[in-house]
Amino acid sequence: MKLKKIVGKKLKSIRLKGDLTIQALAEQSEVSSNMISRVERGLTIPSVEILMKLANVFDKSINYFVEEVSATHEIVLSSPGQRDTTVYDDEDNMHTESFTSGLRDPQFMSFLCTVPKGGTSGYKHMHHPGDELIVIVEGQLKVTIAGEEYSLAVGDSLSFKSHLPHRWDNIGDEDARIIWTLSPFTTI
Repeated sequence: MKLKKIVGKKLKSIRLKGDLTIQALAEQSEVSSNMISRVERGLTIPSVEILMKLANVFDKSINYFVEEVSATHEIVLSSPGQRDTTVYDDEDNMHTESFTSGLRDPQFMSFLCTVPKGGTSGYKHMHHPGDELIVIVEGQLKVTIAGEEYSLAVGDSLSFKSHLPHRWDNIGDEDARIIWTLSPFTTI
């Protein structure tokens, strides 16, 4: 089944189980009713930010919407080279392997990210609900949060509220390897 159809089917199902109209879900999630309708009909895949807003209404992770229940487990062992790449994977700026892919409705997401030399999140700052934890395994990363710059090296960690505007750049002379964890359910 295509991802658009999986996301749409699960969103409609959980909305109806919650006895919500599209308009009520739009108000609670701050996502337009037009977008919700398009997602439910399998016409579009929402951005990660929109998916997180919708998931928050139902106290679910975004993985809930993209994984089939039959393909998820309560215990997941992953090995290097066998992890799923994710929606965050971008060949020019970040290669991402999920530690939590296959875990049934996790309350956090964790990735092994490789950011190539010169890789960047772009000039636009991002923000979304939840918390983030970054741990540098190899290389260097500069993270800008609410106008403050943090230069991270091997062994350094940085945790922050994701609603703060943030962006990142690999400032080292080599690829950076990072353990990146997101928890989208923290109340801000």
